[in-house]
Order: sequence, then structure tokens, then C-alpha cells
Amino acid sequence: MTESKSKSPGRKVTANLALTLDGRYSGPGGPGDLGAIVRYATTEVARGHLTRMRQDATTAVLGRVNAEGFLGFWPMVAGDENADPRDRGYAKWLVDTEKVVLSTTLTEAPWAHARVVNAPAADVIAGLKATGEGDILVNSSASVIKALLSADLVDRLYLLICPEIVGGGRRLFEDGLPGSQWRLTHHETGELGETAVVYDRLR
Repeated sequence: MTESKSKSPGRKVTANLALTLDGRYSGPGGPGDLGAIVRYATTEVARGHLTRMRQDATTAVLGRVNAEGFLGFWPMVAGDENADPRDRGYAKWLVDTEKVVLSTTLTEAPWAHARVVNAPAADVIAGLKATGEGDILVNSSASVIKALLSADLVDRLYLLICPEIVGGGRRLFEDGLPGSQWRLTHHETGELGETAVVYDRLR
């Protein structure tokens, strides 16, 4: 296992997502088809990954679907004294941190410490990078991550690779992305074969 810090100046734009071996973040049944991913989400490796990705992050960027979905789950974990401490730590961070929700339909923020922005992801990220401190974590929102990869604005990728092939569903890495080089800065494999990796963008 290896790990290092990126030396790029300013706020880093980081992104996290769980993927199957064939690169899907959902299965052929649609966005809710997460059976090949959910069983690996509470492993020791996955929980360590969850802790690692939030440590330096001070802003969470979310798409509308995730913002609304997370609201129905993580605040309850934050208040559950019996929850795994790593889950609870992440939940408290998510509840308390600044959240920017990208949406063309919402008119009000779905929860506290959040604001809704109707603008292209690249423009929103440029504005966030110009102000504040700490990493900007694009939190499991694939549509936002895709837009930022297309604009070459992601500095670090936190990926949980789940050892299953689903044969259909939505992919993170679509054809047409600009070429880029990445350095592996963390690698860890769990008992179920799930692998947490961190890649830093080389610029």
C-alpha cells in the first residue's frame, strides 16, 4: 500500500465513485441497479476509503439525485450512536460541510449548509477553486464527474473497484474524453476482492 500527497497548488478537485470491473456505476436495470456495488460498500477497505476521501475536503459537490438520496440516509447515520464510527464520521462531515448542489430543477436546497446552483459544472468548480480552502469533493455524482473529466478539471480520483461484471449499465469513462496521465497514490484490496485506488492527475 502506498500513498502520497499531490503537490499541485490551490484547491484540489477530487471525485469518488464505485465501479464494477467493466467500468459501470450502475447495472443494466437502470440507475437504481446497484446490486454489484452495494455489497462492497461496507467492507473495511470501503470504509477506510470513505474516511480517506473526506479528510482534506471542505466542500461537497453533488448532483440533485444524490443530494436528495443522501438526505434520506446519511443524517440518520450521523445521529446513530451504534453506527460504525467511520460511517458516522463521514455522515457528520457530509451533514456539516458546505454542499453545492447542481440542479436545473430545484429551487431550494434540500438540506442545511447547502446551496443550489443552476450552472455548468466546470463554471461552478472554477468559482469554488477561486475561493476558500481545502479539497472540493465531487461526491459520487457521476454526471458531474463526467462533465469535469471532459473539461480536465479533476485532480484526484477515489475509485472503489468491485469485482463483478454486469454487462450493461452506465459507464464513467465514455469515449471522447481528453487524454490524460494519472499516478497511482494508494492501492488496497479487501477480503471480497474489492479494491480501493486513488489516482492523482499528472499535469
